[in-house]
Amino acid sequence: MSTFAVPGAQLSYEVSGSGPILLLIPGASGTGESFRPLVSRLISRYQVVIYDRRGFSRSSLDGSQDYEHRLDTDADDVRRLLEYLTDQSAIVFGSSSGAIVALEVMSRSPEQVQTVVAHEPPIVSLLPDAARWLTFLDGVPQAMHQFGSSALGSVDHQMLHHAMREHANEYTLPNATYWMEHELRQYPRTELDLAKLSAHAERIVLACGREAQDRLPAQPNRVLARQLGREIVTFPGGHLGFLSSPAAFANELLAVLTS
Repeated sequence: MSTFAVPGAQLSYEVSGSGPILLLIPGASGTGESFRPLVSRLISRYQVVIYDRRGFSRSSLDGSQDYEHRLDTDADDVRRLLEYLTDQSAIVFGSSSGAIVALEVMSRSPEQVQTVVAHEPPIVSLLPDAARWLTFLDGVPQAMHQFGSSALGSVDHQMLHHAMREHANEYTLPNATYWMEHELRQYPRTELDLAKLSAHAERIVLACGREAQDRLPAQPNRVLARQLGREIVTFPGGHLGFLSSPAAFANELLAVLTS
């Protein structure tokens, strides 16, 4: 892994393969290692970039943080990293919270983005029953098992526990704590700039897991699809399909990007 300095943090990142830049933005785990099963299947076509978002794993914080505008900071980190790595527009894939970051990058820095693939961004504020879900999420830190069973499907729930058990390291607990403190309640409340996104709608791919389309993380994209005039693209698995079915997921991602 290499390190890139941004205001207030040191970002840990890795570049593999050759071709156009494809940046993968992780969700709740915050670490690029979440995408490790995908990387080897994408590097024949793309220069794949994975990274740890600031505050997670090896991307250490440096000084005080503006937590009131953390999503803005996340998006700015992506902008700075892309500017450092290439002078061309890049493809950006984000899943879960990472998809919210990816959409924010498109809003703020559209000149740097060729295509955004937003896989199940949990933007609860878009839903007609947003108040109920936001109240539910406010209580999740005291009952994480409820989040797994209510917001995720059974396959995703099992995959989450398997990943935490099999790949636990010194960052696992700090990452979960950081996510619960600074992201779990905050990012679902995101208010997207729909006017800016609409101006670049043809470059936005809205994706949902094929096996969990009735679950919470898939619902905001359905609202976005109507508002942006886009179709939903379905990928294998559920919210964590890139972990449960990495080969099939990578193949369909390649097909979407090619088309």
